[in-house]
Amino acid sequence: MDVFYREWERRSPGETRDLSRSRALADALGLLNPGVPVLVVVGSKGKGTAATYASAYLAAAGLRVCTVTSPGLRSDRDRIRVDGRALSAAELAALRDVLEEAIAALPPRSHGYLAPTGLFTLSGVRHAREVDADAIVLEAGMGGRSDEVSLFSPDVAAITPIFLEHAHILGDTPAQIAKEKAGVAGPGTVVVSAPQSAEVSEALGDVQRMRPGDSGLPLGLLPAGLGRTNAELGVVAARRLPGIAEPPPETLRDVLASIVLPGRLSWHDVPGTATRLLVDSAVDRTGVAAALAAARRAWDEIDHVVVCLPDHKDLDGAIAELEGLPVTFARLPWPRLGFTRPLPPAWDVVDAADATRESLAALGRRVVVLGTVYFTGHVLGAVDASTERLFVTAAVRRPF
Repeated sequence: MDVFYREWERRSPGETRDLSRSRALADALGLLNPGVPVLVVVGSKGKGTAATYASAYLAAAGLRVCTVTSPGLRSDRDRIRVDGRALSAAELAALRDVLEEAIAALPPRSHGYLAPTGLFTLSGVRHAREVDADAIVLEAGMGGRSDEVSLFSPDVAAITPIFLEHAHILGDTPAQIAKEKAGVAGPGTVVVSAPQSAEVSEALGDVQRMRPGDSGLPLGLLPAGLGRTNAELGVVAARRLPGIAEPPPETLRDVLASIVLPGRLSWHDVPGTATRLLVDSAVDRTGVAAALAAARRAWDEIDHVVVCLPDHKDLDGAIAELEGLPVTFARLPWPRLGFTRPLPPAWDVVDAADATRESLAALGRRVVVLGTVYFTGHVLGAVDASTERLFVTAAVRRPF
């Protein structure tokens, strides 16, 4: 069993992640003081976009930046990147070996487990040291105070929009969830927040609040739809890191213009067919509405929608937005994700594994794919979408 998932796979019912065990592992690996600026991204939605734009900005400024996002797009290699490039299989294997040895030296676990997202976070910080990175950008897996990103005393914390998600795990209200996520900040952390609801804003207290346009970037360098705010947040937060100089305008333009965001309002042809997909990891009513609006701007009509939303996502909101459209609902086979809520009787229901090139092409020429990133990542794999690089920088790098 892969070391990243071993303890999680063997967890007992009701057992939770053990942050103290993660801290002990980080300490054993010498990672608790990374020695370079650390930017952490927390929130309910849009963390990957914010992390990507923050990383691209730092790379344009001439830094070698190591980025950890969660989950991977098509594979675990996608979780850790240097200057936008995913790890090679050999690099991931080497990190796996380091973890294997270090975990074996820990005392036997008595309660709690090492979470996969946390182990990828630690591995990313380890990799940053190996490649002599100048800055680290970490996307939290789910929480803030309870997530392994909190082990690294970030210089800057960026907070994307927060809503009621993972209720009864992170908190029972958006305000409680906001406080848990903001708990990632240490005494010296600069906290920058995207626009929030009144309830969340009050819970966050005295933080720096980003307004639309604060990045100073032209709209042509920002993604469309809901991702625009999170992209600006990433750039604004990156500017707050200590010692960061503004990139040359031409370099910044070129690097940001090269950004691709697979699974975030991204367009893909199904190879060998006339079918085109709009893929978006929308998980609430607002996101679904934005994705449908983007599809309708490009197409006269939508032939079909494929959606995958576990029980803890905003299924009711998605149902309301998808009314009148032909829909197929895909279910993932993982016990940790429930798919028990009632669906409209007109919807088809399939296993996620049945979303193949052939089945997607059979749905029509204009197909929208929505839902959790685990599913959109599966679809990206099915159509062989490239996820090797999220952006390109032409700056000269030291060899490593």
